[in-house]
Amino acid sequence: MFLGAPAISKPELFSRLAQGHSARLAVVTPNQRLAAALRREFDAQRRQTLVSWETADILPLSALVERLYQDALYSELAAKLPHLLTGAQEQALWEDAVRGSQAGADLLSVPSAAALAREAWQLVQAWRLLPRLKGYPANDDARAFADWAWRYEGATGRERLSEQARLPDVVAAHLSHAALRKPALLVAYGFDMLTAQQREFLAALERSGTRILACGPEPRRSEVRRVALVSARDEMRAAARWARARLEADPEARIGIVVPDLAQSRHALRRALVQTMAPGRPVPGAERGTPPFNISLGEPLSSYALVAAALLALELARSATAREIEFSAASRLLRSPFIGGADAEMARRARIDAELRRSAGPEIGLERLRQSIAKLTDRERRRAVPAGPILLRRLAEFSKFARDNLSGSKGPAEWAKAMSAALNAIGFPGERALDSVEYQILKKFHEALAGFAALDRVAGRMRFDGALAHLQRIAAEAIFQPEAPEVPIQVLGVLESAGMEFDHLWVMGLTDDAWPISARPNPLVPVALQRAAGMPESSAAASLELDARITRGWLAAAGEIVLSHPLYEEDRELLPSSLIRDLQAATLEELALPEYESLRAAIRRSRREERMPDWRAAALAAASAVAGGTAVFKDQAACPFRAFAIHRLRAEGLDVPASGLDDAERGTLLHAMLARVWQELKSQAQLAATAQGDLDALLERAAEHAMVRIRSRRPDAIGGRFAGLEKTRLMSLARAWLEAERARPPFEVAALEGKRELRFGGVSVNARLDRMDRLEGAGYAILDYKTGEANVRSWLGERPDDPQLPLYALAAAEAIDAVAFARVKAGEIGFRGIGREEGLIPGVSTIDKQRVSAAKQYGSWEELIAGWRKEAEALGAGFAAGDARVDPKRGEETCRTCELKPLCRINERAVSVGRGEGRA
Repeated sequence: MFLGAPAISKPELFSRLAQGHSARLAVVTPNQRLAAALRREFDAQRRQTLVSWETADILPLSALVERLYQDALYSELAAKLPHLLTGAQEQALWEDAVRGSQAGADLLSVPSAAALAREAWQLVQAWRLLPRLKGYPANDDARAFADWAWRYEGATGRERLSEQARLPDVVAAHLSHAALRKPALLVAYGFDMLTAQQREFLAALERSGTRILACGPEPRRSEVRRVALVSARDEMRAAARWARARLEADPEARIGIVVPDLAQSRHALRRALVQTMAPGRPVPGAERGTPPFNISLGEPLSSYALVAAALLALELARSATAREIEFSAASRLLRSPFIGGADAEMARRARIDAELRRSAGPEIGLERLRQSIAKLTDRERRRAVPAGPILLRRLAEFSKFARDNLSGSKGPAEWAKAMSAALNAIGFPGERALDSVEYQILKKFHEALAGFAALDRVAGRMRFDGALAHLQRIAAEAIFQPEAPEVPIQVLGVLESAGMEFDHLWVMGLTDDAWPISARPNPLVPVALQRAAGMPESSAAASLELDARITRGWLAAAGEIVLSHPLYEEDRELLPSSLIRDLQAATLEELALPEYESLRAAIRRSRREERMPDWRAAALAAASAVAGGTAVFKDQAACPFRAFAIHRLRAEGLDVPASGLDDAERGTLLHAMLARVWQELKSQAQLAATAQGDLDALLERAAEHAMVRIRSRRPDAIGGRFAGLEKTRLMSLARAWLEAERARPPFEVAALEGKRELRFGGVSVNARLDRMDRLEGAGYAILDYKTGEANVRSWLGERPDDPQLPLYALAAAEAIDAVAFARVKAGEIGFRGIGREEGLIPGVSTIDKQRVSAAKQYGSWEELIAGWRKEAEALGAGFAAGDARVDPKRGEETCRTCELKPLCRINERAVSVGRGEGRA
């Protein structure tokens, strides 16, 4: 309780409140949470004997100030009162003050500097530092703030404006007027400290005839334990178990958990509480219900999915006339449930998203997105598969609205109206009924839009990107906590715990580097001035004094109190806070906490085991063709499950759009270019006869042809200067390659990108070989261009890593005498392969000359061909029979880049086998 006011006991306070409004008694608290808790406690007491009673007038002190201001506003005093700014209006005026100053010209972020200045302004008003600030010796930051404050004060004075920071002074000047409904008795409950401004306001209220008393929690006997846990995570789990145990012992108990760094710990603590209190809650389809705990700290409005979707939609609308947005953002919007038709087209939109990823770049605009989806829709329509007609119609309306209405300059109110209409055009917030929390969030977003519209009073005309930036900032700064039913467990930050009373209280995280909190003076106000005023956190001594007072309050706030601290943060040892170090230490075992079963354990315990083979799928229908080409055999060799999942289930990972070309696309470019070159040259003789100038012209045409093919799939993959650089790279690489082709014995190109049907082991696939040459004086050679790794080892042995070329050789009607990788990589130009005899192609040697252990099993070309056929038939037969074993050929190495691990569950299988559970 603060000094200077007579005290009143809590029972006497409740007795006076029971007299009703005729007593003209109001109770003020430091914050909203304490006011609500006190009101609930009073109501519970009255409920014991009465059916109905008058609502007690209990509210935060700031709310009383606002109520008195409203009284004055609706009286003859209105003409004398300044207009009260919203938070967004105040921020805009501070930004104008900063932007108009000399110091503002050098700042990287004017909004951030304005927010810091606004915070400093609140402090100097609360602690009456403004008169002392003028002329006080200061550094550059303090001088800049003094200039900004002078500008801001001048702007608000000229327009007769005020903000919350000065509202107590505005109201205090008119407290003697009869229009203000002042209480006859005011009880200040739970105040550990008052600012200079609050003291002056209460003194003015007292002079106007209000009697002021102080009150606080009643002293009580407490059992206090200090407990050390290994880590912060262990602290959270222990606190959750403790809270559940106390609640089960007494369902009416009031339980508190206080966390000094609640903003950082919020999500981890919530997970621990859910896992302990409601372990089945995260399961899809489970009954949601209301958890028995409430976390006091809200989150930025912009972080809620509904608001994030609205802001993303407006960003996409901006891209119709300005810069594009990241594809990842557009992807989230496409899959959002908060745009029109989402429920009806959920699966279709997921498919559209997957398709767009194949061709999109890292950024995309509204019109290009609409056009891309229109192309997909046309293609799907031809295949009699609707691809999202509602989405396409919404995007068309959205795009037209954006082009017609989101250009030029407008005032905030006009932009707010346009934003609402734009969101309506895209069908926000969707057709499905919103639940209670979503409805509250939508209402709060509408308030944010209205707050932006109110900037008309202080801001001029702006373009749409500036308007959107204002709205995004308003949504990010608005901390929102959806209303929830009263629950027994309250999770609080330090300041919100002031004055609160519980039956059981756990305070965690009390290490010596976290409590007391380090001094955090405002950088824009001279530190010496802050310390002289006794501002909390202005110095280590002030922080220690405040936090010691708060700690003493905790020690009297409940019958059972647990103060805990972690011993380690990763490998760093931690010590308990000096404010709790002398308390009696206890062990976790002394708290007698039961072990609660986790969801995983509950599922495992309740399972009914049914063993069934999961490694064999239904066999392929006879003579059925399989899409995927030679990759079917390659994947079957790597892991039968991979082949089954990719080529029968069509399971595959999502592409990640990237700028420029990836390695596969660069390889495709080279393939297309060299195919074009040899379409014209046709033979080594023609290559030798072509003049260098003509050859360069051919290479340029071929490079451009290849790039056109890539652009048809990914329009933004190659453009501008990058296109010229890529063409130069391709031509340089092709020249070097053609020199290697000149050094070969004579040959003719017999086939380029020729389509072949391959049949092995009951599997039929269509494939396209890169190139087949007719060799002079011999048979044919099959070539495969490679820009990456290429090793003949990948053709040999059981389950060959890359059976593509062997499959081509086996399926060819021609007499194949050699197979080779055509290695086209800067600095590594040449052939690597195996031939029937030496000298067919440079770098291609017979099987007995291969320096690979797997080659020793083959004595001749004929044995190699027979071995290839055996493996091809075995791989095909396994795939056709439905072999879907999770059997990676090289273990973790095979799995390292595989995207199917969540589907095959190989890691879970390894754990099960390790526990002796076998295959399930």
